Amino acid sequence: MNIRVTKTTHPMELTPSDKLGFGIHYTDHMFIMDYSDEKGWYDPRIIPFQNISLSPAACVFHYGAEVFEGLKAYRRPDGGVQLFCPLDNMERLKNSCVRMGLPVVPPEEALEAVKALVKVDERFVPSEPGTSLYIRPFLFGTDAKLGLHGVHEAMFIVVLSPVGSYFDNGMEPVKIIVETEDVRAVRGGTGEAKCGGNYGASNRAGERAFANRYSQVLWLD
Repeated sequence: MNIRVTKTTHPMELTPSDKLGFGIHYTDHMFIMDYSDEKGWYDPRIIPFQNISLSPAACVFHYGAEVFEGLKAYRRPDGGVQLFCPLDNMERLKNSCVRMGLPVVPPEEALEAVKALVKVDERFVPSEPGTSLYIRPFLFGTDAKLGLHGVHEAMFIVVLSPVGSYFDNGMEPVKIIVETEDVRAVRGGTGEAKCGGNYGASNRAGERAFANRYSQVLWLD
């Protein structure tokens, strides 16, 4: 894959490790690649981190044509950077795409994009214990048609975020509440796919848990 690289002219300042939080700060650059039935995946590029423009009719907004992944890069004691099981995540991204009817990025090419972006923004990988560089690849349909249809145009994007602990209490044990009202997955549904709809449908139970000082929800179904 021939990835075109355009570097920012306004590099960001690094955020102190004790101020990172989770998914709040981003790196200088992002990866984007476009898809159409006629061209397949094309124009892979790394560009300065920025907003994207989509039609209000894009199918991702109306029919949830979207999947994502999450993995991390760590700073080793020798100063190098290492990914943790990245190909497994790219395989799961492929499986999610198949389940949601989205075009598949071959796992090896998806991993190539991740590695290229991490290399460009390597300076953002923190080194303090409990910190890492969170990697968010995501893929969504962009067809600007309101009729229910298959996906014929799409975008694959990767963004990076230096992070601390996901939970406010760090590495301390978390309190979990058992959810007995809402259901996260059903037989024959999309429970095995890492898609936004599964997470959006879990927000109500999550808010109930947080209101009662629990950190996570244990789903019975």
